[in-house]
Amino acid sequence: MAEVAQKVHVTQEAVAPMRVRAIVACSLGHFFELFDFVMYGFFAVIIGKLFFPASDPMTSLLSSFATYGVGFLMRPVGAIVIGAYGDRNGRKSALVLTICVMALSTLGIAFLPTYAQIGILAPLLLVACRLIQGFSTGGEWGGAAAFMVEYAPKGTRGWVGSWQNFSGTLGVVAGSVTAAILSSLMDTSSLESWGWRIPFIIGAIAGPVGYYLRRNIDETPAFDRTVANKTVEKNPLSAVLTGYPYNLLVGLGISVFGTAGFYIPFVFLPAFARQTLKIGFSEALVATTIASLVGAILMPIFAGISDRVGRKPMMVVACGTTLLASYPLFAYLSHSPSLMTLIVSQTALVVLAVIFLGPLPAILCELFPTAVRYTALSMSYGLGVMIFGGFAPFIGTYLVNVTGDPISPTYYVMFAAIVSGLVALLFYKETAFKDIQ
Repeated sequence: MAEVAQKVHVTQEAVAPMRVRAIVACSLGHFFELFDFVMYGFFAVIIGKLFFPASDPMTSLLSSFATYGVGFLMRPVGAIVIGAYGDRNGRKSALVLTICVMALSTLGIAFLPTYAQIGILAPLLLVACRLIQGFSTGGEWGGAAAFMVEYAPKGTRGWVGSWQNFSGTLGVVAGSVTAAILSSLMDTSSLESWGWRIPFIIGAIAGPVGYYLRRNIDETPAFDRTVANKTVEKNPLSAVLTGYPYNLLVGLGISVFGTAGFYIPFVFLPAFARQTLKIGFSEALVATTIASLVGAILMPIFAGISDRVGRKPMMVVACGTTLLASYPLFAYLSHSPSLMTLIVSQTALVVLAVIFLGPLPAILCELFPTAVRYTALSMSYGLGVMIFGGFAPFIGTYLVNVTGDPISPTYYVMFAAIVSGLVALLFYKETAFKDIQ
């Protein structure tokens, strides 16, 4: 007991420099997670041709996006398994595990043989890699968010936690730039035969780098206090389901727009612009890069404002404005497809999403106590991203294909804004100013 108490004391003395190291180590995982996932979205058309050959290009694209969404089915499983491990054994150990599993599954995608080489086994192996990715990321996002927020000094939880999604937005930027470089340096034949594999090899770098960084950070002061006080929860899942079902549902509802509002502008729109609106691939990448950079700059700013005015006002404004603006933005883009209209529409949607995404890690952490935070946070976000985020590109593409209306994906965005802004947030009591330690 004396040793644990001493560790808590030492951690508190070293918390300032360790906080920076914790932010960097945790941000790296989300950076590469979004880099990998966005690269899949950018190359969905190529992946569809190689692994799901069909006479109709739209069918191949739908199959590719469906496989993209399949990875999210494992997120809740990863949230439960890895989240419980993190609540029992510490956030640090769980995050070391997630970064390694994520890197290995990404490397697997990079070296998969295609349908032409091994037949039906190719798409099955692709689905297996996506399921493993989903399992690891199910525990990654919640653990990294909890780690950052538990290190945050009083009054800065929103700002510190926002670096989680900030790093993910930079991952989108890096993915856009990488795809642009590859598409400019390589001809179509080379890009489709082997060039698309390069980003996934780069994404696998997260493994050794993340392992080193995360092995060399201290456990969060909040978890160390839980250990010192002997209040570590032996069965976090049961404790969450029996003790915090209301908060879990609120967190899930809040996560709806946090996931759909992200994946539609960041992942769906580039492929939509290329496949449906016939905007060039390079133009779509330029627009995504600009929108992502604007979003990354604004992310910590909006999150910092939420530390002063509260999470609820920021998020209600984001959902309400999206409800009013998403249809005109999609109509503007669909009726006059060009690089400029894509930049304007995508950037506007990204800014609205970022107002919401900035405070999101903090608000989900604040809903739950330390003893079950990793599990509960991962479950609420994991369920939300599984149902409403991962399949958002598929749903958007499906709506266009079924209705023939390129504006139809906006209804999905509006639905997500209603669920989070007009339903879940009505049952949420402000947590920005309460002590979670």
